[in-house]
Amino acid sequence: MRCPACKAFNDDKVIDSRMTDGGSAVRRRRVCQACGRRFTTKERIEAELRLTVIKRDGNKAPYRRDKIVRGVLHACYKLDVTEQQIEELADRVEGEIFRDHERSIQSEQVGQYVSAQLRALNPIAYVRFMSVFRKFKEVAEFVEELEDVVVRVENETPDQQSLFEA
Repeated sequence: MRCPACKAFNDDKVIDSRMTDGGSAVRRRRVCQACGRRFTTKERIEAELRLTVIKRDGNKAPYRRDKIVRGVLHACYKLDVTEQQIEELADRVEGEIFRDHERSIQSEQVGQYVSAQLRALNPIAYVRFMSVFRKFKEVAEFVEELEDVVVRVENETPDQQSLFEA
């Protein structure tokens, strides 16, 4: 490890280690023996680098967690969703992906995992995500998706007044 302050190489000491990101990473607090500066590192399982995402056009790209997080952040823009909730959602999605797939996954499948988690987290974020993911071409498709969300929300919270009641 290289110190970010003095650039000393392999001259640090680990002073604290703990699991983070739902057990998928280790956070280590270190102190540089050369300059005394403290810094934090994060170790993640390398297996995620070997998974290939097959795009809609047939191109292949390496799996990148940050793309999931960025997409969810856009869907949750100005909604009451914390960054921690988004990270936890990404952890759950990643867990499902690596449980079910070894070498490759279709980008549509990644979107399905994300949308299932978003539906449970926030219905508005789910609709925003689906509008991009499904690439609605007609307003009717969008309205159909909205009606499906309204029905699901009403079934989950039967005592709540409907959003579209007169």
